[in-house]
Amino acid sequence: MQVAEHDTAPGTAKELAAFLERRREQIAQRWADAALFRTVFTVSRDEAVEACKAVVDALADVARSGRLEDVEAPGFGTVRDQLGRMAAARARAGFTPVQIAGEVAGLREPVTALLRAELQDAGDDVRADACEQALAVLTATLRLVIMETTVSAGEELIARQRQQLLEVATPVIKLWDGVVAVPLIGTLDSARSQVVMESLLEAIVEQRAAYAILDITGVPTVDSLVAQHLMKTVAAARLMGAECIVSGIRPAIAQTIVHLGIDLGSIITRAGLADALAYALTQQGIVVSPRAATAASPR
Repeated sequence: MQVAEHDTAPGTAKELAAFLERRREQIAQRWADAALFRTVFTVSRDEAVEACKAVVDALADVARSGRLEDVEAPGFGTVRDQLGRMAAARARAGFTPVQIAGEVAGLREPVTALLRAELQDAGDDVRADACEQALAVLTATLRLVIMETTVSAGEELIARQRQQLLEVATPVIKLWDGVVAVPLIGTLDSARSQVVMESLLEAIVEQRAAYAILDITGVPTVDSLVAQHLMKTVAAARLMGAECIVSGIRPAIAQTIVHLGIDLGSIITRAGLADALAYALTQQGIVVSPRAATAASPR
């Protein structure tokens, strides 16, 4: 992706690069007080200045290459690494990509002031206008790079949070020595079913479980895809040496499974979680009275 193309002469781009190198220290000192740097580097201003210098050096590399409009120019790699971390910190603080891009745009003004002062002192307004235009193009591309980086970081954060929510929503509970259960609540989709399978298999290994219970009392509907995921989970548990029991199949779900023609004949099913636990315990030689099973039933 590129910003709108501008006719920037190679000589002008190289002159801008030379200016950035000459004024590296002054630019870094001014940028260090900008909100983008100041709110991230709160402990040491010197650290902020060094970060600013790294960004100035990277922009000088881009200008030297003449690829002012190209977000893929090699110099922008350093910018993504340096400013990207700061933009991510600002995003975590609640700032939107547009607001962060606005802060990046604010970095242009102090550089423009230094550039205009230096070239006007030399009495060459034409060169000053050309270099200022080149700087505008460079900073516009910089904004685009940071917006892309911020959006990408936001998407990664959302993906991590979604994964964490899936894991929290599918806890594996140890009910007894050798018996674990996953009480499922809410809608099952492919992503959540995969988390269920992975969490259950990990628990089987960690707990050395011989029996695993999938309780679907809280699942509102079961379609063919969900049923296939359940069967795959049961098969995977068996491969790990554990017998899987499905409990909590409500009448409406049972009718749906029959209408879909799904064969659950090879899967052990029980009416509720207490019944499934009683079955698992009985299979291990533990005598369970009906009254105990009733008492163990969740209310």
